[in-house]
Amino acid sequence: MVARILLTGGRAPATLELARILNAAGHVVFMAESLRCHLARPSRAIARNYQVPPPNRAPDAYIQALCAILCREKIDLLLPTCEELFWVARGRAQLSAHCAIFAEGIEHLRQLHDKGAFAALARTYGLTVPKTVVLTTPQELHALAARNWDGMAEVVLKPAYSRFATKTLMPTPLRGGRVPTNAGVTQAAFAQALHQIRPTSPWVAQQFVRGRQFCTYSVAHAGQLAAHTTYAVDFRAGSASDGGPAIVFQHLDHGAILAWVHRFVEQNQFSGQIAFDFIEPAVNACEGSEPGLFAIECNPRTTSGVHLFAGTPGFAETFLGLPPGPWLTPSVQRPSMLTLAMLCYALPAVRSWPALRRWLATLCTSREVIFTGRDPLPGLWQGIAIAELLARAWRCGLSAVEASTDDIEWNGE
Repeated sequence: MVARILLTGGRAPATLELARILNAAGHVVFMAESLRCHLARPSRAIARNYQVPPPNRAPDAYIQALCAILCREKIDLLLPTCEELFWVARGRAQLSAHCAIFAEGIEHLRQLHDKGAFAALARTYGLTVPKTVVLTTPQELHALAARNWDGMAEVVLKPAYSRFATKTLMPTPLRGGRVPTNAGVTQAAFAQALHQIRPTSPWVAQQFVRGRQFCTYSVAHAGQLAAHTTYAVDFRAGSASDGGPAIVFQHLDHGAILAWVHRFVEQNQFSGQIAFDFIEPAVNACEGSEPGLFAIECNPRTTSGVHLFAGTPGFAETFLGLPPGPWLTPSVQRPSMLTLAMLCYALPAVRSWPALRRWLATLCTSREVIFTGRDPLPGLWQGIAIAELLARAWRCGLSAVEASTDDIEWNGE
């Protein structure tokens, strides 16, 4: 069956990858995006691009524009990918009158996007998460500090609604085996959190777990996995202490993570795309929990894990229904990477000859996900796409990462 599919979020490399996967499977792909020069705009995988109003500034106009596209193009499936997902979910009743929507309703998604609510929900399923305290007033932060952080040795402070570790206040790095003091929270970080915490903008204080980070990406229907991958975060945009996103992706089998994800999706009866960030510590760092694995947050949307499914037979069809057999895993073992990010972020972070050899080996053996011979224009266009984001960052006084989601992010409205 050939489906007519409308994607949103063409600014993201993951969305470009998904468009190519769907197009290669014979589906007709359209794109709705509020950025004029978004990354996927010149891709041959896109039958037609539509510029729509920015969803978090004109939510009603955004939904109306999507409805018009659905009718004009006779769309079968609306597939949101980035954080505009939540605005699509808010207008789900209107949009579902025109086609199928591969996304849950907004109240369902709220529990997953809110870092405090997600931690509480996972605990009700009997799953391991770091200790998490929700903060809605500066007084609550003061009280938590006065209680010696409720026994948490190191603490991360972050907004309950945030993405890409922006505004996350990490504990100070430990050197020489020193024991952290004041839960590793500097006075500057404490003051910054005090200034921003309020009932309409809650934060969380979460036990910081030191260990290796993993990410997952899954597609699910009514609590059943249709596709799943796990990958380690070994190269990232930014330093390890900043918690930046991964820029190299390679599938690996991790039974404990798969079991965690499978149980969560099943208990939650989730339908859509869902991703989790995990920490696997060398020792049990979270008192009162089972050792070995802790989920630190959930992203119920497309993430970079989709790159690993390029070339996997049948993956495009998982968005239309469950595969006939077990859930799919990536069939291509070659790693994928964002080459520009490897040059701009990972290379400057190299501090030793072994690290440089590892970086070079990864660069030479990984698949570049934006520039391809079959669809070269996005690779050539990405400078223009980045320039639009940098101009927005300059106008609004934001970082480049913050500017990339400024008009689509949802913070519980």
